Amino acid sequence: MADPSFDVVSKVDRQEVDNALNQASKELSQRFDFRGTDTSISWAGEEAVIIESETEERAKAAVDVFKEKLIKRNISMKAFEADEPTISGKVYKIAGKILQGIEQDKAKEISKAIRDEKFKGVQAQIQGDQLRVTGKKKDDLQAVIALLKGKDFGIALQFTNYR
Repeated sequence: MADPSFDVVSKVDRQEVDNALNQASKELSQRFDFRGTDTSISWAGEEAVIIESETEERAKAAVDVFKEKLIKRNISMKAFEADEPTISGKVYKIAGKILQGIEQDKAKEISKAIRDEKFKGVQAQIQGDQLRVTGKKKDDLQAVIALLKGKDFGIALQFTNYR
């Protein structure tokens, strides 16, 4: 029988993000403080979100509305990154993106954190944009999960395929 293992991934549910974006868009169209500011939020590609408004303050407030909707849908704030407002003609634009996958340097940092704890028989292998952690005992793997939950790597981590 194979050793117990689990995967460390950084993924968000695209449908939940889409629902949050639609809710934010609806709220922006109905709220009194956004009336007459032509504030909008929309997809700009597969993982990118664009927020536009006539004033910088309303654009930033629209980002806050979107973040609020993401939080209500249990999506980590570490999975959304918004740039500073830029002016384009008379419109302020804020580009945001949904972060998915574990980058190579973050994967190495996570792997090093696991190695530094010196768990017996536990290995971490980088597999593309995720990490596979295997070990001899399930208790060791649960200790690794607790360790990773306790540290902040700057990205949203999920633990899948626990066997």
